[in-house]
Amino acid sequence: MDFLHWLAGIRNPVLDAFFGAITYLGSEMGLIAIGLLFFWCIGKKQGYYVLFVGFTGTIFNQFFKLLFRVERPWVLDPSFKPVESAIGDAGGFSFPSGHTQASVGLFGSMLFILRRRWLRILCVVMMVLVPFSRMYLGVHTPADVCFSFGLAILLVFVFYYVLEKAWGSHKRMAVLFGTVIALSVAYLLYVLLFPFPADMNAANLDSGRKNAFTLLGSLLGIALVYFLDEKYLHFDVRAPLPGQILKLVLGAAIVLGIKSLLKAPLTALVGNDLQNTLRYFILVVFAGAVWPLTFRFFAKIGAKKE
Repeated sequence: MDFLHWLAGIRNPVLDAFFGAITYLGSEMGLIAIGLLFFWCIGKKQGYYVLFVGFTGTIFNQFFKLLFRVERPWVLDPSFKPVESAIGDAGGFSFPSGHTQASVGLFGSMLFILRRRWLRILCVVMMVLVPFSRMYLGVHTPADVCFSFGLAILLVFVFYYVLEKAWGSHKRMAVLFGTVIALSVAYLLYVLLFPFPADMNAANLDSGRKNAFTLLGSLLGIALVYFLDEKYLHFDVRAPLPGQILKLVLGAAIVLGIKSLLKAPLTALVGNDLQNTLRYFILVVFAGAVWPLTFRFFAKIGAKKE
């Protein structure tokens, strides 16, 4: 806590705004945007790599949050005050840091994908700035951040090796998907069946429960997308720059629109827990198997006429 109090002493409106913006690169919306960029515009293998690292990291991160149940810094030390605007995005327990896990996993994966030196340097900078932003904003301790950083780096290397071995083999990819989905199911069963203490913070448990249902739906969707593409779609992500930009902007807008619009009707239909599974399953299938049906059209936009 001493380090967080020191950081609180150097806060000012400019740094508050800067780190408040930087921290969103580790949020769900930031990850969706960058994940779609890779999957739709750069390469499917690269997209799956980013997604495997991100979703597996989230499973472990959420499990450790509920296992250790460490409260946020301002709960541990009532005299400490975080940046007010950051509290709303700081759901669940504090240890380990979800934003750090997500951002380091994402930008660490990109180090293996990108070849331009300035982009790789930018990734390293983001791998430092996003975790630091969580401490500057006062929503995580150094222990929260350092643990997530190390776990994310481990997954970056593990999945790079595993995917290199599995890519091109339907049997190995099936095993890989099955393993990650099994981890997700195990986490869901842990959330539903473990006898958590009666005095446990209900909001934090609800956050872990919501993420468990969301992760399962997302991973089932990704698995279906992979096998649909391998058997039927075979979509090509290549397009001229104008087509890529339009494809990404329009597709992301539709995905976010579906994400927002589906919540209320699905909740009324199947309840709050299952709507998270169904909603993210539908989102992923749309993003990975429906929207790519338009890619031939976008490949013509900006193309040079012979």
